[in-house]
Amino acid sequence: MASSDQELIKATACAVVDKLKAGQVSPLDLLDVLEKRIADVDGAVNALPTLCFDRARKNAKELMNKPIGERGLLAGLPVPIKDLTNVAGVLTTQGSPIYKDTVPATSDLMVEHLEASGAVIYAKSNTPEFGAGANTFNEVFGPTLNPWDTSRSAAGSSGGAAAALASGTAWLAHGSDMGGSLRNPASFCGIVGMRPSIGRVAHTPVAKIDRNLGVQGPMARNVEDLALMLDAMSGENPADPLSLPVLPTSFLSAARSGKKPKRVAYSPDLGITPVDPEVAEITRKAAMRFAEAGVIVEEAHPDLREAHECFHVLRAFDFAISKANLLREKRDLLKPEVIWNIEAGLKLSVDDLVRAEAQRVAMTSRALEFFKTYDLLLSPATIVAPFPIENRYVAECAGKTFDNYVEWLGIVYAITLICSPALSLPCGFTKTGLPVGLQMVAAPRGEAQLLAGAKAIEDILGVRGTTPINPRTVK
Repeated sequence: MASSDQELIKATACAVVDKLKAGQVSPLDLLDVLEKRIADVDGAVNALPTLCFDRARKNAKELMNKPIGERGLLAGLPVPIKDLTNVAGVLTTQGSPIYKDTVPATSDLMVEHLEASGAVIYAKSNTPEFGAGANTFNEVFGPTLNPWDTSRSAAGSSGGAAAALASGTAWLAHGSDMGGSLRNPASFCGIVGMRPSIGRVAHTPVAKIDRNLGVQGPMARNVEDLALMLDAMSGENPADPLSLPVLPTSFLSAARSGKKPKRVAYSPDLGITPVDPEVAEITRKAAMRFAEAGVIVEEAHPDLREAHECFHVLRAFDFAISKANLLREKRDLLKPEVIWNIEAGLKLSVDDLVRAEAQRVAMTSRALEFFKTYDLLLSPATIVAPFPIENRYVAECAGKTFDNYVEWLGIVYAITLICSPALSLPCGFTKTGLPVGLQMVAAPRGEAQLLAGAKAIEDILGVRGTTPINPRTVK
């Protein structure tokens, strides 16, 4: 790869978009650079198993027929889409043998919106089957490996997207998040991933009009790039009744505003989960560095004691309404964890749902009260460092054995339940050189404040520019 190509791979998304808008590079140039980079490194990580460069070049040429000023916010920047989301004419498997040959005729609203914002779709990123489980492996494409150490997990379910960003086969990426599916892989791969507020990114409703545990969101290598991607993704659409209008001020300008929080809270465990001591130490040290910017840092968290019970019920219900037919018709093709989720959902009573929804309302109310005192809540984004790829999930942490394959994700799914935007920011490395992410949380619809705070601590920590890397195996 030519040195100029290498410089482009390492450049920030904001810088590459500036080059596109200045006419210094074309969308076709960028596709050529990515195709070479994928050939060089993706075999080692398996982040982007489905490529659609013919479609991408066709769309890039159509975009280039427009004046540069009319090519949208991303101006032709290539972006991969997570394999749970439909892209017209492109293999979309959801990581399931049931859909291993499925090529949808239409794209999800979110994809159409991104393309209207000047994104050029060139690949689908790997995901676990139906996004279930925070370790990216499936029977269709196999596992996605962590570029920092290919013997380790990239987490999930947006593991392919995170590994692509970390290994330099994407400048920006799309992800989705129910129980940390944007935040966990961001933490494990040393990049930034954000779960936005409910409705911030419009998407095609499936199975239920107002499903809101899962949202679509941006992934990037730094906070400014993340804000740019959120700007490109956000906006209302009447086909998604929960979707929110675009704000008068862009998220990128919010990230660049220099506004600092006045008071933040740090909690190593949100009061609900064990945490690996090294991860707790790294995240605490990072959080405390906010004081260098004159920010008051205190140890506190909202009362989230019902999170495990509440999430287990609402997640199971979501699987039941969206996947019950697959259990009836294709049970033999489903992985055990997916079967367990659907069956748990089908056993629920109305009383179970009433209790879980009431718990969610109560936790959200307490969190809103908490955010009257604190501008941001900080915690580890994952309770462990990247674990060996052959482990399907984390079964034990700091002496506690978990009851099921989801419980180790409590530190992120508790935040899902309180309807807050949250991101994972790289904040340090373990003694063995594995990335650790700091979870940063704001009040509902507080993305602008969250991005400004994240940029402030990113500046203090000096973590920008640690990716992309060439994939490596640590002996």
